[in-house]
Amino acid sequence: MVTEFNRAAEQVFGHARAKVLGTEPSEILFPPSKSEGHHNRIERYLAAGEGSLLGKRVEVTAVRANGETFPAELAMTISQEQGAPVLTFFVRDISQRKQAEEEQARYAAELERSNRELEQFAYVASHDLQEPLRKIRTFGDRLEMRCGQALDDMGRECLSHMQAAAERMQSLIAGLLTLSRVTTKAQDFVPVDLARVAAEVVTDLEVQIEHVQGRVDVGRLPTIQADAFQMRQLLQNLIGNALKFHRPDEPPVVKVEGRFVKDRGERAGGGGADEDEQCRIVVEDNGIGFEQKYAERIFGVFQRLHGRGSYEGTGIGLAICRKIVGRHGGTITAQGRPGQGATFVVTLPASQPTGEPQPCQKNESR
Repeated sequence: MVTEFNRAAEQVFGHARAKVLGTEPSEILFPPSKSEGHHNRIERYLAAGEGSLLGKRVEVTAVRANGETFPAELAMTISQEQGAPVLTFFVRDISQRKQAEEEQARYAAELERSNRELEQFAYVASHDLQEPLRKIRTFGDRLEMRCGQALDDMGRECLSHMQAAAERMQSLIAGLLTLSRVTTKAQDFVPVDLARVAAEVVTDLEVQIEHVQGRVDVGRLPTIQADAFQMRQLLQNLIGNALKFHRPDEPPVVKVEGRFVKDRGERAGGGGADEDEQCRIVVEDNGIGFEQKYAERIFGVFQRLHGRGSYEGTGIGLAICRKIVGRHGGTITAQGRPGQGATFVVTLPASQPTGEPQPCQKNESR
């Protein structure tokens, strides 16, 4: 029977101390239909001083004085007083925590459903838009081939604008497809040598590098757990952007390096990583830069700081970078100053976490 019921317990259960003393816990504090299993284990403690509840925290269903049931966390210790076993119960009301967990789960499920719908819409819409665009370009080519000489200067100019617009629309659709495939066509996380990936990206960009007479310096980069294809996309977009947005009077120089980062400091890339380490990748250039107030805007879909006439592109590349980094549980930030270049910093987990966050602790009632 209950021999002590403190003030905190009175507040949790809503019972006066005098009403509870001398009763059995299952009579007034825990509904028999909900706590029978725990009550049986409590009886085993009293009989033999052993069982599966001692030293553990378990979730039980408790009942308040007004008949309302609520989730509670129960811990129990056992001691001896005058040769008789005495159980001390520590009960914590976890109603708010459970409600927050349920709301978070509902929010996560709704967000996942919304993301799936958006990705499916982008994928389907992009495919559906491809066919009419192909026809526009095909019939435009036929018109130019068969009737080009019969058109006047204005007619040929209109035809040229139509073909250019259709080509640009196809590029935008291709970008949307790439953006949607970050999650729909994702691959498993495996060990990825970022130094090798960066070297392959530089090789792929050789034509662009020669065209702008630029240089890409790749420093040490570590090996991390990631989606190899998406790491290639990430570095190609960042390095490609750095080459594209160069100053007219100076060849672009792009520097790429990476380090493992921990709370206590950094160490150079290469080799394996501890579970709590992060990989920080820095891509720095000497290009045209940007106003820092636009540092967040540039990651939006179709967001551009310059007209299409100045620099080619669809305005999707950095949005793809952010989505890739987000899928890996990392962050990407940008720093820049007009005429003084830009620096992009990507932070990714060195290894993908498997643990779950621990719940917050609250004051216990006895």
